[in-house]
Amino acid sequence: MIQHRKYNDVKFFLVAIAFISAFNYYLTWSNIKFNWFLVFTYTIDTIQGWLAWWAVRSIILYLDKKLPYGDRPLKRILIQLSLTTTAGLLVIILLTELVSWIVRGRPAIANFYFFDIFIIAIWFFVINGIYIGMHYYSEWRESERQRQEEKKLRTGGFTVKHGNQNLLFPFADILGFYAEDGYTILLTKENKKYFPDRSLDKIETTLPEELFFRLNRQYILNRKILTGFKRTGNGKIEVLVNAPETLPSSITVSRTKAVSFKNWFEID
Repeated sequence: MIQHRKYNDVKFFLVAIAFISAFNYYLTWSNIKFNWFLVFTYTIDTIQGWLAWWAVRSIILYLDKKLPYGDRPLKRILIQLSLTTTAGLLVIILLTELVSWIVRGRPAIANFYFFDIFIIAIWFFVINGIYIGMHYYSEWRESERQRQEEKKLRTGGFTVKHGNQNLLFPFADILGFYAEDGYTILLTKENKKYFPDRSLDKIETTLPEELFFRLNRQYILNRKILTGFKRTGNGKIEVLVNAPETLPSSITVSRTKAVSFKNWFEID
């Protein structure tokens, strides 16, 4: 079974369904005898629960793709509750009838429909509540991660030795880095040049990839000065640059890097 990165749910529900099955016995059986028949029926009921849960899970993952929570979470939740509860109950009913015909040769007892099925429906509401909670917890974690990343970008920077000083330039103030006449040059938004004592290869590994892209062997530029690109043939592209005259107005990106640049540039 594949664990979904947002929910991280499989191991949890494999255990939870087994517990729910045992708890249902406590609620519905007045006199529980620990024997082989109890083990047999408990195993069958737990397997049914797992199959019904898997149907519920599949619907939820489908809705995540086709009907995300977005700006109308109530609509999504109501549709999810109705579809998953209906599907889950159908799985339980069909499997219960199948087992009853195989083992007893007759339909399931009436008490199953008058009592058990309502308890099972409540459990499906509980399972939905857990998934909804997992979704919003995942959303919160992602927003916290983005907040930390934004904070890092705002407060982080690049240090350059300048005379007897060590100067820290925030990433937002750096237009880019380029190589010229054997030197590595840092260009600021004030069009000032500084000379890091590192190669572009080493500098590239220290920069946040959300802000900077290595266009070719000569240039690493900040996203904010890249205004677009145009195709030039043979898979190459020309990246358009809006920056001081120090930098060219367009820079060639090779065919091998063109796809990765497009994916980086067009990401939301």
